[in-house]
Amino acid sequence: MYTRDYDEKWPEYFEKFDRALKERIAKKIKKILESPQKRHMHKISFFVVEMGQYRLAYRIFEENRKVRFYFVGTHKEYEKWYKQLI
Repeated sequence: MYTRDYDEKWPEYFEKFDRALKERIAKKIKKILESPQKRHMHKISFFVVEMGQYRLAYRIFEENRKVRFYFVGTHKEYEKWYKQLI
């Protein structure tokens, strides 16, 4: 099991969702912490999982068994976030 960590901008993305979607995201995070490897993003060192129309981006730090979450939002918001990084 990995420990979780959140980027300083995480609340900006996460807090806009309603309770039901927050619970869905929390379940997905728990699942990632159990087995964190998913689809790797091109050109940058992030992983992304899809939850219907939503995307969740994170990085894995094996040296201290930590997963840091950076972004959650719609596919359109994800594309905008992703383009800022490259």
